[in-house]
Amino acid sequence: MINIAEPGSFAWRVFHERHPVMIERLCAAHPFGPDVRDELDALLRESTAGVVEPLRDDAPDHDAWSAWTAERIGRPWSEAPFLWAESYFFRKLLAATGFFAPGPWRGVDPFAPMKRAELANAATGETLKALDNLRELDEAERDAAVVQAAVWGNQADLAFQLSTDAGNTGAGLVAGRSEDFWSLFDGSGPVHLVADNAAGELAADLVLVDHLLTTGRAPRVVLHVKPSPYYVSDATPTDVLEVLNHLAKSSGMAGEVGHRIRESLRDGRIEVRAHPFFCAPLDFGDLPEDLRDEFASAAVTIVKGDLNYRRLVGDRHWPATMPFADAVSHFPGPVAALRVLKSEVVVGLDAGTASALDAGGEPWRTNGSRALIQTCPGG
Repeated sequence: MINIAEPGSFAWRVFHERHPVMIERLCAAHPFGPDVRDELDALLRESTAGVVEPLRDDAPDHDAWSAWTAERIGRPWSEAPFLWAESYFFRKLLAATGFFAPGPWRGVDPFAPMKRAELANAATGETLKALDNLRELDEAERDAAVVQAAVWGNQADLAFQLSTDAGNTGAGLVAGRSEDFWSLFDGSGPVHLVADNAAGELAADLVLVDHLLTTGRAPRVVLHVKPSPYYVSDATPTDVLEVLNHLAKSSGMAGEVGHRIRESLRDGRIEVRAHPFFCAPLDFGDLPEDLRDEFASAAVTIVKGDLNYRRLVGDRHWPATMPFADAVSHFPGPVAALRVLKSEVVVGLDAGTASALDAGGEPWRTNGSRALIQTCPGG
């Protein structure tokens, strides 16, 4: 199990380097009063040098979090598993900003200014304009381009950009091909997509959803997002509307996709869900029964992004050559992972690839220069 104790490790740097920068940006983006700024400073001190303190709010998820934290209260944060600690940090951050409490900041996404800026920036605009090139491609080329956009769209992660240069796509995929991805789909049942980030990545995800529907690979798509703000840029239902409106107002292919997505939502071929599990400090081995049943009945579940990958395979120092099918054997149905590598966990690489990457001397697991497409047909 990966924890945050070792100075200089990736997990340690997230808490000691990335989080302070993030909170500084939050305070610059919002006119928070001294009370909120003091709470955020206290959270930084607690999570980097203190013990785990209980929640002091009465939000709807308070009882669930009390159960998830019971055995860790009073123990050093440094002893906590990385995945659990990150989740609890962001839950406490929302409480610190007044997200759950009566007052002016109730229900306000503290990360919204960052998400909107990323959606409106020139790079996103160029990406959406490039969708017009899809018309010039044949069927196989279009399939590949849509999947590649969904994979590399995962670089558009605001938390990741706080601590690294996310503009380097390096040598590309370390595992999988678009053909592997498309081989899972036969149009026989609903497809579920577990989204990761908002803004540019979510736009690429909606293009993939539209392609699934227009090519008949899926009769219906269920899009899973977070029920509340999480991990800086993770997508919520509000973000779906923001991105959809941005697409619909765009010219060319982006606008056409936006209008088709809107109509598909209206006629029920796309459904957006925000299950509480997706903000829980748990991995997919602990899926609640209702979600497990949904994924079991899906033709394919597409799992997007780095965090969801960690939750899918387990946030541990697995051998890179561990078969992906073994790591996801607990998952109840066919699954495909589309991910840019931004943390230490990776499985499913062949021995030669893993050795060559390790010998290269760069932090290839964490610098966002590599990506993967991994599939498991299940059962």
